[in-house]
Amino acid sequence: MTRLLFPAPLPVTLPIQGRGEEFPVSRIFCVGRNYVDHAREMGSEVDRQAPFYFTKSPLHLVHSGASVPYPPGTQDLHHEMEFVVALGKGGFRVDVDQATDLVLGYAAGLDMTRRDLQAHAKERRRPWDTGKDFENAAVVGPITPRTEFGRIGPQGIRLWVNDRLAQSARLDDMVWSVPELIAHLSTLYHLRPGDLIMTGTPAGVGPVGEGDRLHGEIDGLAPVDLTIGAAAT
Repeated sequence: MTRLLFPAPLPVTLPIQGRGEEFPVSRIFCVGRNYVDHAREMGSEVDRQAPFYFTKSPLHLVHSGASVPYPPGTQDLHHEMEFVVALGKGGFRVDVDQATDLVLGYAAGLDMTRRDLQAHAKERRRPWDTGKDFENAAVVGPITPRTEFGRIGPQGIRLWVNDRLAQSARLDDMVWSVPELIAHLSTLYHLRPGDLIMTGTPAGVGPVGEGDRLHGEIDGLAPVDLTIGAAAT
C-alpha cells in the first residue's frame, strides 16, 4: 500500500444550520463585477455578454468568527461582502430553470482582497491569483438550507466595519442571477456537490487594518464575522 510522505490536509467543511451536519467544500468559484455600482467604483463596466470568474483554494477558507493575521505582501487589504451559494448536487450544461435544483443552501461570506496586488496584476494583464487567493481570503458563515431561505429577491446584504456601515445593497441588484450563474458555470465545469459560488460584492469596498472588526449580514442567513489581527512575524 502506498504511504503518504506527510499527512494530507484535513477536509475543509462548513456547518449547516440546524442539521448537526458538515458541508465538505470542494471548490470555490468567485464571480467578478456582478453589481453595477461596484464595477463602476473599480473603474470598470459590467460585461453583460457573460459573467467571469476566478477561484480561491478551499485551504484558504476560514469560518465566521475567526481572528486572522493581516496578510503578508500587501498594504491595501480590502473587504468584499458576498452572497455564497453551496451546491448539494452536481450538473453539467444545466438549464437556467433547473439550476436551483443543484443548490443545497446559502451563506454569508467575505472575499478578502489584496487590492494593491490585484491592481498591479491588472496593469500588467496578469492573473489575479496573488491578489485574491491567499491564506484566510475566503470567510464563510454557516449554511442555511435553500428550503428555509426561500426565493432570492429583495433580501438586504450589508457589511459593517467597526460599527460603520460600509456596504449595503439587495440581492436582486446582482447583474447575473444565481440560476444564470450556475447554468453558465456548468458550461465551463462539471459542477459537483461541495462547490461554493461567491456571487460578487456590492459597492462600498474599502481597506481594513489591524484591529478592525467586520460584521456582515444577509437577511435570512447567519451573519459572517472577522477580526483582523497583527501581521504575522
